[in-house]
Amino acid sequence: MEHLRKRLLKVEERIVYLGQIKEGPDWGNLPALQETLKGVRDSFYDLSQEALAEKIGSLEESVSFLEARCEETLSSMERVRIVRSPLRFSLKDLLENVYEEYTELGGEEDANIDPALVAARASICRRTKNKTIMQQVMVIGHEKGHGEEYRNGGSTKPWGNEKALRYMRVAETEGIPIHFYIFTPGAFPVEEYPGAAQQIARNLYVMAKLRVPMIAVTSEGGSGGAEAVGMGDMRLMFSHGYYSVISPEGAAAIEGKVKEGDKLPKDLVETCADRLAITAADNLRLGTIDRVIPEPILGAKRDDFAFFRRVKAEMIRATDEVVLKTKSLRAFRAYELKLEKDGEAGLDDEPRIDVSWELADDEIERLLQLRSRKYREMARQGYQEKLSGYAAFYRRAGQSLAKLYYTFRYDILKSQHKQVKKVIKDVSGESSVLIKQVSAPFYAAYDFISRKPGERPARSGALWGSGGEEQVEYGEIYTSSLANEDRTVTCPNAERHGCKDLWVPDLYGEFCGVCETCGHHFPLEYQWYMRHLFEPDSIREFNSDLASINPLDFPGIDKKLELARKKTGRPCAMITFDARVMGIDIVVAMLYSDFRNGTVGAAEGEKFVRACEVAKIKRRPLLAYVHTTGGIRIHEGTLGVIQMPKCTMAVREYIGSGGLYLVVYDNNSYAGPVASFLGCSPYQFAIRSSRIGFAGPRVIRETTGEDVPPYYHSARSALKRGHIQGIWDRREFRRNLHKSLMTMGGGNLYYR
Repeated sequence: MEHLRKRLLKVEERIVYLGQIKEGPDWGNLPALQETLKGVRDSFYDLSQEALAEKIGSLEESVSFLEARCEETLSSMERVRIVRSPLRFSLKDLLENVYEEYTELGGEEDANIDPALVAARASICRRTKNKTIMQQVMVIGHEKGHGEEYRNGGSTKPWGNEKALRYMRVAETEGIPIHFYIFTPGAFPVEEYPGAAQQIARNLYVMAKLRVPMIAVTSEGGSGGAEAVGMGDMRLMFSHGYYSVISPEGAAAIEGKVKEGDKLPKDLVETCADRLAITAADNLRLGTIDRVIPEPILGAKRDDFAFFRRVKAEMIRATDEVVLKTKSLRAFRAYELKLEKDGEAGLDDEPRIDVSWELADDEIERLLQLRSRKYREMARQGYQEKLSGYAAFYRRAGQSLAKLYYTFRYDILKSQHKQVKKVIKDVSGESSVLIKQVSAPFYAAYDFISRKPGERPARSGALWGSGGEEQVEYGEIYTSSLANEDRTVTCPNAERHGCKDLWVPDLYGEFCGVCETCGHHFPLEYQWYMRHLFEPDSIREFNSDLASINPLDFPGIDKKLELARKKTGRPCAMITFDARVMGIDIVVAMLYSDFRNGTVGAAEGEKFVRACEVAKIKRRPLLAYVHTTGGIRIHEGTLGVIQMPKCTMAVREYIGSGGLYLVVYDNNSYAGPVASFLGCSPYQFAIRSSRIGFAGPRVIRETTGEDVPPYYHSARSALKRGHIQGIWDRREFRRNLHKSLMTMGGGNLYYR
């Protein structure tokens, strides 16, 4: 009878699970099945074993039929519910069933710096002919658990992501592959050190050039939280998982302009889930993942052992593929692996080839090149470039010639010139010391003879310095168009500091938008910075033909994009240009608020990457000025999210080439860009009164249940927690920028 009781409990669990997926017990004939189940349960001890087995068997057949029917019609939101179910497998289940043995690092269960993030040193067993090989890996991922509150639903805090980074470096030191598993609805939005955005940016920056193979598998991938451990050489996804720029509920709140505390319309949530293209099939089509790992009907659970065998085979196969691409001698093994992947072997069969996962130095370099190329090519379909065939050819030819010219000028001529100067300087230094030693007695004798009584020896002006600081000419100051209004405004700090009302023509003219009493900075249009910071006629815009589009065909977005183009006269929210600041040529990437609140999509990401490439070729500093950014553009789905690793990769390569990357925040800067290609800069500054963070007050309140103080996202708070390196006054922007250009960065810049 015990085995029948277990079967009955399993049937009950399956019926409840179906109700959870459909968000209600009234779908199909679930009510009738529940009534039948109740009858069988009530008469369990009154029926014979044969009759009981027959009734349970009938129930199982009915439930299986409903499950198959549900699987055929699964909506995107129903897949989200599958992923969020406590019955779904977790990372610990994978560790127990995919790997032979493992040792959890950095804490266990709730005795952990962040129980939502698990790191483990594990071994995975593979069989090759008659041999059994144990290969070592580092497993890092989110742990949702099965209802444990201390796991925080897999929402990782900044110190959890810091733990992940620590063990990534351990894996790099030991030369073992990393298997990432993503089970997170998103990062926990707190700014306490090291800060959510700052730590995600650090993780991405390190992963860009981590010298070991990385395999990333997504079950639940929520925006930036997923990217913190999601940059892989091979990106896989479970068939019932989801990967999204934002949760469907969050998208519905934005689209429906739902007020805080109001109930979200269910239909709108379902619609947003479908429009965001969050499923495995959607992401495979968009190119943000490489392969899908099949799951059983309605998703795998913690006791689906056949599924775990499949995951094991897929992880071995994916790691083999990444490693083999780096090897010179690989043709037959790669062919055998392709046959297995294409179906010559069973899906659950482990690869039977012998591949060592240890990489030589030249193979590591090839691995990094392939990773860079992989992310560079992502999201190509997410933007539009209006170039004729002739213009495209002309641009490519110009880029090639520019690369040759600057390589010859700086890598060959200037390098030789530096070597000659170094030798001359060394010889001059040695000679001066020798001459000084030889001539010192004669100078001393001469001074003694020629000096008058009581006269002191003169000190050299060159030794002690002379004159004041060099005066910098600013030229004509551009006056904001806001100064044309004849009215007064009140400073927001008037009550605290006793600020007087400000006359608008003075405020936006002579005072540059700064309160003369407390120093509060009122927002100014981005044109003010373009006209005030850079030398007249030095701005040369490039890639102005790259335009934002609506790659997911989100309803209403085409019209909004058209309105933004008419309003700004520009095709996207980023402007890239060459400019000159007090005699120094730089490359600028500017995000501005007028176009869709400065949100970043595929077009903006591509423009930024090209700006990095131009700055790298020309050996010029790169300035990212953030007038405003509202984060990743949600209407582009994961084509927007993928800009986080893509742009961070470009920054890492630019800085690695010896470039100087400066970021200056103004007004409001939040979310994905701050948590990736902006936040990874070693030199970040903010204009006074700007606000910087990972998530806004409403998101933090809804996620954590706590209100944040008014100064939580202030520039001063960002400075205290180490996110930025300084706060600049707008009136001193040009002077501070010039000072940074002269004192920061390596010797590879053209003017060094």
